[in-house]
Amino acid sequence: MILAVYILLALIAVAAVAYVVVNFIPKKLHWLISLILLALIVLMSYKIVGSIMKPIKFAKIKRAKYTKVIHNLKMIKDAEVAYQKNHKHFTADKAALVKFVDSDSIPNIEVSTKIVKVRRGGITVDKEVRVEKIVSYTPVKSAFAGRDYKNMFKVPGTDIMFDIKADSIEKVEGIMSSVFEAKVDKADVLHGMDSYLIASEKEAIGGTEVKGKFISVGSLEDVKVSGNWPPIYDGRKKKD
Repeated sequence: MILAVYILLALIAVAAVAYVVVNFIPKKLHWLISLILLALIVLMSYKIVGSIMKPIKFAKIKRAKYTKVIHNLKMIKDAEVAYQKNHKHFTADKAALVKFVDSDSIPNIEVSTKIVKVRRGGITVDKEVRVEKIVSYTPVKSAFAGRDYKNMFKVPGTDIMFDIKADSIEKVEGIMSSVFEAKVDKADVLHGMDSYLIASEKEAIGGTEVKGKFISVGSLEDVKVSGNWPPIYDGRKKKD
């Protein structure tokens, strides 16, 4: 849109100057007008190139910023999932989650079956039952080796923290499920960049873009622990 406006203005300016030259300017001054036209062409070319490059630069910087933010959101998700395995619910307590990663362990469970005798209608029958046995424990911290989990709630490139909440919802009648969500407003991540491009970014509908106004993981409205970013941000799993 902005590019089209610049091009239209350039065409109007050139046409206006050409009209004035032909109809009102003496021939001996045409050299001066040529210099003016050349200056106008250079100026408008600069504006047009700048208009083309601005969204390209914005997309490159945005991608770099989002990658760092999503890296931390993935750590939060991993910590929440591990916490939920031990405590049967998610948590919004940031200090408790860091402490859990730092000092707690996840039980490794061996599952087997056995046959037991049960009475049914006056007779004894065999019934297969599931048996779970804790065989060892794995420190939660081992899954976060090389990851700065103690600072995972800080939004990279800013001085703010992720907004994190936990709740319980009833997606299936009679069954309450624990949920959590961690998010940050895109405008906070992109602070200082072109406001028009930020406004457009917050209207992204998905595809190869991060959908909506926020970069988030989890949901308070659905039972899920995934993020709202596209697969392109999951390309380097070993570093996440």
